[in-house]
Amino acid sequence: MPQCKIYDGARRLTLPYRSPFDWTAMLAFFAHRATPGVEMVSGELYRRTVCLEGQHGVLEIGPGGRSDCLALTLHAVRAASSAGIVQRMRALFDLDAPVGEIAEVLRRDSILSEHIRRHPGVRVPGAWDGFELTVRAILGQQVSVKAATTLAGRIAVRYGEPLRIAGGSEPLSRIFPTAERLRRAKLSGLGLVRSRAETIRRVAIAVAAGDLSFDAAQDSRRLCAALCEIRGIGDWTAQYVSMRVLKDPDAFPSTDLGLLKALMHPERTTPAVMRRRAEAWRPWRAYAAMLMWGSLTASGG
Repeated sequence: MPQCKIYDGARRLTLPYRSPFDWTAMLAFFAHRATPGVEMVSGELYRRTVCLEGQHGVLEIGPGGRSDCLALTLHAVRAASSAGIVQRMRALFDLDAPVGEIAEVLRRDSILSEHIRRHPGVRVPGAWDGFELTVRAILGQQVSVKAATTLAGRIAVRYGEPLRIAGGSEPLSRIFPTAERLRRAKLSGLGLVRSRAETIRRVAIAVAAGDLSFDAAQDSRRLCAALCEIRGIGDWTAQYVSMRVLKDPDAFPSTDLGLLKALMHPERTTPAVMRRRAEAWRPWRAYAAMLMWGSLTASGG
């Protein structure tokens, strides 16, 4: 297992959260999807590289020694950036989720009630960067989580900036490439289906031109509509991005095969049946999706 290196200029912050919090489930979700070179999960810690106003850094987060907080360590990050980082990390790990209200609604469903009993404190993982997450969602179309993670790592190695940080070394070695960097990228020789590569470039062009924004203040329906106008992106990808980037608690990729499999009781189900049943889960359908994905191995985008 890779050792967690302490870089120069480290500062430690405490992030309180609403209990309960299933940190083990959250960490497992990221462990399966951590982009090699950019993110990693080691023991009880999640770590990733970042670029803030041109300066590279590393963020590390894990249990804080108390039952109601996480410890965030900033490596080689300016003090002036701390407040913005804290806000983004709170969203990334969904620390402010009203877990009591969510459980009250979802436990009315017989299947979800059992999942909540086993894993109280469900959260919806967010995204450090909207463009990065959208690329990852495109890579995850019709392939396994493991395959999509491998492809993301190859893109990061070829097109991402090498990590520039005092004392920095493997396994964290890359900053995920920007939209400007990928808008002209050929993405060939990576094992990526040509149609996926073209879709990534279309998204990168739209973001670089300012035609597509991941501003969290926007209405999720607006983002979903804008994404679906891009050839190669359908409702599954749009809902997944809305769920994780905009933190829309009611976003719901009803055509997801993992969700259909998890709800296959007592007989085979369909997206239409799923959507009807999910009406009772509003406005917390995204959390219902996380509970069902969590019941399967490496499922969920």
